[in-house]
Amino acid sequence: MTAVLHPDGLKRCTWPGQDPLYVAYHDTEWGVPEHDDRALYEKLMLDGFQAGLSWITILRKRDNFRTAFDGFAPETIARYDAAKVAALMQDAGIVRNRAKIEGAVLSARAWLDAMEKGPGFSTLLWNFLDGKPQVNRFRSSAEVPAETPVSRAMSKELASRGFKFCGPTIVYAFMQAVGMVNDHLVTCHRHAPLAGGPPRPVKRASAVKPATPARPAIRKKS
Repeated sequence: MTAVLHPDGLKRCTWPGQDPLYVAYHDTEWGVPEHDDRALYEKLMLDGFQAGLSWITILRKRDNFRTAFDGFAPETIARYDAAKVAALMQDAGIVRNRAKIEGAVLSARAWLDAMEKGPGFSTLLWNFLDGKPQVNRFRSSAEVPAETPVSRAMSKELASRGFKFCGPTIVYAFMQAVGMVNDHLVTCHRHAPLAGGPPRPVKRASAVKPATPARPAIRKKS
């Protein structure tokens, strides 16, 4: 599918549909380059929790996740013990999956190791793209890949360092979200600004017909 025209006169990627929370995330967060070490850890963990679910499910629980996981501070999560894991398993506000919870703890320890003994988490990841976002020019959502050679290489590196739930499909979704690749469709109003070009002109809402909502795809665990 190509970009969808919304009642506000803007064309957007198909996946957020008309859900206001999803649309806001698409317009303000998805694809914006992120270089903060801790923020990148949080996003990778949330993408891991998404495995087998839709992103909107995680987005609606994100504030609960942040509360339950101490603001996604790796220094704190790395010290979680069995009692803390058991408590998280009782928290209905998050995804209660023991393997994913324990994976977040192991990944926090791997993050600390990368920060203490390596170039830092952000530099480690962005070096796979020479520090600059890759600008793609897809016209249809059918053209967007589920994984790439870069996501496979990044996945392999993360796994070798002890990170969990970091398969190449999860990693590519992560790369899209944190702006390592610009996978907004070229007709989406967010593509040009993130590619360094001028924003697309906004059409008058009165001339626009409401678009048909699109259901986001469910990504299988990788």
